Amino acid sequence: MRILLFLATNFAVLILVGIVFNLLGLQGVMAANGVDLNLTALLIYCAVFGFGGSFISLFLSKWMAKRGSGTEVIEQPRNAREQWLLDTVAELAKEAGIKMPEVGIFPSQASNAFATGWNRNDALVAVSAGLLERFPPEEVRAVLAHEIGHVANGDMVTLSLLQGVLNTFVLFLARIIGHTVDRVVFKNERGFGIGYFVVYFVAQIVLSFLASLIVFWFSRYREFRADAAGARLSRREHMIAALERLRQEQGLPQDLPGELTAFGISEQFKQGVSQLLMTHPPLETRIQALRNA
Repeated sequence: MRILLFLATNFAVLILVGIVFNLLGLQGVMAANGVDLNLTALLIYCAVFGFGGSFISLFLSKWMAKRGSGTEVIEQPRNAREQWLLDTVAELAKEAGIKMPEVGIFPSQASNAFATGWNRNDALVAVSAGLLERFPPEEVRAVLAHEIGHVANGDMVTLSLLQGVLNTFVLFLARIIGHTVDRVVFKNERGFGIGYFVVYFVAQIVLSFLASLIVFWFSRYREFRADAAGARLSRREHMIAALERLRQEQGLPQDLPGELTAFGISEQFKQGVSQLLMTHPPLETRIQALRNA
C-alpha cells in the first residue's frame, strides 16, 4: 500500500506538471518559436525511462549489494557469534513490525553496516567483520537497530521513487532546453542538429548535479530518522555510544561500494559547500540530535 501511494503521488505530480504547462500555454509559445515538441508525450517518455532505471536498481539492490561488498549471507550459523547476530536481527525485526531480513557479514575491517532490498519485507542487513570484532554487543545491536530502522521506514523504496521523479525531470527539462536552443538559436528546422546534442549534454550534467543535491539532502534527513529508530529499538545511550565509537574510528577507510554508501554508517565531514554533497550528517550532529531528543 505504501508503494502504491508513493507511485500514485509521483504520477499525480507528473500529471499536474503537464496540466500546468498546458494552462500556461508553454506548448503554444514553443510552437510559435519553431519548437515542435509534444510536452505531454515527452513527459510520459521521460517518466518511463526515469522511473525504469530507478526501479531496476531497486529490484537488483540485494544482488548488487552481495556482489559489490562480498557479503556472505548466514544460512546456517557456524558459531555463537553468527547465531547471536541472527537472533538479534530477528528480535529487532519483530519489534519493528517487518519480516525477518537476510543477514550477512562482509569482509571489511572498517566498522560499517548497511541495509538494502526492494521492500521492507524482503531486505538484507549486513555488518562488517571489523564492527563485529571491535564493538561490544550492545553497540552492535544499536547499529543493527539503525539499519532495521532504514528498512522499517521504507527508505530504499522512498529513495528510488524520489530518484525516479528527479530522473524524469532531468531528462524532460534537458530535452526541452536542448530542443529550444537548437530551433531558436541555431535555427535548425528539422531533426536534431549539433546544437541540440551539445546543449542537451551540458544541461543534463547541470540538472543531474542539482538533482543530486536533493537526493543527498534526503539521505541526510533519513539518517536522523534511522538513528531515532535505533535508539527506540535498542537504547538511546547505546546508539549514542555506537556513534561515538564510529567517530573515534572515522580515520579508517569505509569499504562500501559507492551505491551502498547512502545505506551504510560513514563519516564524511567536509566544510563549506561540499557539505551539500554528504550522504550522512556529521556524526557530531547525529549524536547531538539523539541527546536532544
